[in-house]
Amino acid sequence: MKVPFMKEAAWYLIFAMFIIGIAPKVEAGFAPSEVIALSKADRAVDMEKIQKTLETKMIRERLEKLGFTQEEINNRLGQLSDQQIHKLALQLDDLKVGGDGLGIVIALLVIAILVVLLIQLTGHRVVVTK
Repeated sequence: MKVPFMKEAAWYLIFAMFIIGIAPKVEAGFAPSEVIALSKADRAVDMEKIQKTLETKMIRERLEKLGFTQEEINNRLGQLSDQQIHKLALQLDDLKVGGDGLGIVIALLVIAILVVLLIQLTGHRVVVTK
């Protein structure tokens, strides 16, 4: 049984998946219309988050290899303004070491579902024999 326009539909799906795959990830959010003053409590929370990140073994070893001591790091952090501290803390939230791999798993599942769907639509049978 020949399904009309099957070749065109397959090429369309291939093209659509290619475009979806190369599209960059874009995050959007509300931008305040005026500068918001950060409180001392916000600075303390942000500094705590930065200190936790700096205390991890991998980052501590890398900073030591670069020649930074703990006093130098604390002095440099003390020189930053509230906005700079907040921006650094926000960037640490976005930092993903190694990634979570969820996107790859979802992409593989979508591809597997499309393959099964195309096999079913074309009427082919897959027989596995030993």
